[in-house]
Amino acid sequence: MLEFPRWKYFLILAVLVVSALYALPNAYQKDPSVQITKNRTTAVVDTALKQKVEGLLQAQGIAPLAVELGEEQLLVRLADAETQGRAADALPAELGEDYTVALNLAPTTPKWLQAIGGKPMSLGLDLQGGVHFTMQVDQAAALEKRVDSYVESIRVALRDERIGYKAVDRMPDNSIRISLNKVEDADRAREIIMTNMVGTTAVGTLAAPSIVAQDERITVTLSDTELARIATDAIEQNRNVIANRINSIGVAEPVLQRQGDDRLVIQLPGLQDTAEAKRLIGATATLEFRAVTGDEAAAAAALADNNVPPDSRIYYNQAGQPLLLSKRLLVSGDQLINAAPQIDGRTGSPAVGITLNAAGGKRMFDHTLENVGKRLGIVYVERIPTVTVVDGKEVRSSRVEERVISSSTIQGVFGKEFQTTGLSSEEANELAKQLKAGALAAPMNFVEEYVIGPSLGAENVRRGVTAVVYAFLFTLVFFAIYYRVFGLITALALVFNLIIVVAVMSVFGATMTLPGFAGLALSIGLSVDANVLINERIREELRHGMPAKAAIVAGYEKAGGTILDANLTGIIAGVALYAFGTGPLKGFAVTMVVGILASMFTAITVSRALAVLIYGRRKNLKSLAI
Repeated sequence: MLEFPRWKYFLILAVLVVSALYALPNAYQKDPSVQITKNRTTAVVDTALKQKVEGLLQAQGIAPLAVELGEEQLLVRLADAETQGRAADALPAELGEDYTVALNLAPTTPKWLQAIGGKPMSLGLDLQGGVHFTMQVDQAAALEKRVDSYVESIRVALRDERIGYKAVDRMPDNSIRISLNKVEDADRAREIIMTNMVGTTAVGTLAAPSIVAQDERITVTLSDTELARIATDAIEQNRNVIANRINSIGVAEPVLQRQGDDRLVIQLPGLQDTAEAKRLIGATATLEFRAVTGDEAAAAAALADNNVPPDSRIYYNQAGQPLLLSKRLLVSGDQLINAAPQIDGRTGSPAVGITLNAAGGKRMFDHTLENVGKRLGIVYVERIPTVTVVDGKEVRSSRVEERVISSSTIQGVFGKEFQTTGLSSEEANELAKQLKAGALAAPMNFVEEYVIGPSLGAENVRRGVTAVVYAFLFTLVFFAIYYRVFGLITALALVFNLIIVVAVMSVFGATMTLPGFAGLALSIGLSVDANVLINERIREELRHGMPAKAAIVAGYEKAGGTILDANLTGIIAGVALYAFGTGPLKGFAVTMVVGILASMFTAITVSRALAVLIYGRRKNLKSLAI
């Protein structure tokens, strides 16, 4: 009568072993570390860099736990957070702008555990802390970029209406000056410009600018309202783009919020690769497509004569040869809606497949339709952050590098979908990732970076964990005294339940926060409740005179339905919290649902298996220790 299938024992044993393996990484504490990665593709992470870093640390009196050389990074493990801060302050100035030095928390999980996918549970800011960035938008650059888009829009509108012009230029005060060929076209040109600039655009409704015509010259001055809105739009667009980039990193429960008029605060809990986060979040590498107006020979002659045509500009390709490219921007990075690394089917070289929006696709189609057989230049624009020390203080700035990665002949007409080559495999992957996440409306600088501790204080967290542990132990002791052997069975089931929850949350990368601890405590409480129902049902059957083995069977079978109903309502509540809640509520919900599912398995299946194992083979069982 008191039987339990053998295959279920093997199932329980397998679950226990696997859960213990994947919960084990949480026993290994992380080391405060400094991570060094190359900031540019020309930089090298090798043994020479390792030796240089070790020498720099020795000169500063810093003894690292280890300096580990990886394929693309150098990881310096340190004893504590104070030493980590000293190393992070000392290295950037010595290594220069070719390398990114970032704070990190490096796992100490053994390699054999990592090989099978073992990793510690993600912890929220309130438990582990994380990395804090403050970024400042370059509002002057945002204004220049927006005005440049208006300049290009005016050029296209005048050309479509067949109004001749000598130049359309952005002036230093961010006004726009148009020089027409004929003074009699001034009134009509003024109307076209007004119609083109006022109304619904890709960036919203433009406040009416001041448009003044004087002879063949027209000056467009943006209103103060529009200038203020450009700055606001820039920070909001950058916020959305950075949110997409953070999502692509896969950080659990990040914090991204505005600070003042031109800053963003970013908090990334428990981030493993802070250097990659800095590089991706702040990256402004993009592509620009411009017509080639003069080949290498013409560009060299223009440089020699110091006579560059007014509608062109000198660029350099990857071999250092000059090219004349049009000042007119055909398509820019903010008109890209998708990008993916590919392999060029003809040459086998790395490429980036690009999809433009409707406006960019139409412009590219119109250009290629009229310029088959001519060359199209693709410019790779990269903004490189720089740090210099002035009067003992770090001054953060940046420089822009532009190079022509391709200047191929247009073989046929194409529109919104095409691919570009001329990049290394690493550059193609990085560029595709950045373009897919979106283009920043304006460059941003990292003005602050530091590791933050738990938001509620390390002491409070330690006491909270201690309270949970002692409460758990007191519960086990109470059950062992009150239910005797069945109390020990309950205690083993609860321990098994805790191991399963930790393992599942570690494998799936769920984030544990203080509300998550509350969800875990609730799930353990439900598990205790289930075992109480089973034990009391067994006692009741014994009081009614039922034989011991039959009482065990009846206790589990009759309590099973009640346990299922009670836990099902808890699961429904957890799913609702996860679906409609945010932040801490989701953490609470995930932990609670995982805990409830684990508790149902341990309370109904595992505890019954233990009871059968203890009492099943006793032939003359007359009483139970319960």
